[in-house]
Amino acid sequence: MDQRIYTFHGGKLQSFLKLYEAEGLPTQSKHLGNCVGFYISDIGPQNQAIHLWAYADLADRQRRRQALQADPQWQVYLAKSAPLVVSMENAILRPTPFWTPPKT
Repeated sequence: MDQRIYTFHGGKLQSFLKLYEAEGLPTQSKHLGNCVGFYISDIGPQNQAIHLWAYADLADRQRRRQALQADPQWQVYLAKSAPLVVSMENAILRPTPFWTPPKT
């Protein structure tokens, strides 16, 4: 599981969400496939969006992310979204022995 946390400049979260819904999500979904969840912070750190992507394994993740990075539409989206972002955190999560994640 790939967890990504983006923090945005104050007042820019809604701009990001509109842009992402229109341009980012369609392109990402085409290549990455299985978005497990997309959330915004309500209590706690503000101006954040958190999303989770499931992959069969690290090789699957690498292959899909390389295809995403090679897509010209993704590069156009990144140029538009980059000025809104303060920071990004990324974590690769693995399930506990008693949890079976959804199939990809």
